[in-house]
Amino acid sequence: MSLRDREAAVRRLLEQTPPPVPPELHADVVRRGGRILRRRTAARRLMWLLLFAAAVAFVVWAITAQPWVEPPSETTPPLTGW
Repeated sequence: MSLRDREAAVRRLLEQTPPPVPPELHADVVRRGGRILRRRTAARRLMWLLLFAAAVAFVVWAITAQPWVEPPSETTPPLTGW
């Protein structure tokens, strides 16, 4: 099959009128689409909630542990009585 034959076949396919869509198919598609959108919205909200919870947990840990403060030295005893 040459390139021109393939092009002609594609043009014939594109020029044909599409077959009619069954009426019950439209309702099914709308219902599925709504369900998919609701699931995506719920998943997105859940991910934002988890991200927010992780941020709050990190802030609480950082406030209580204070990892930026240097721990006191325990290798030498404190000098008292000089």
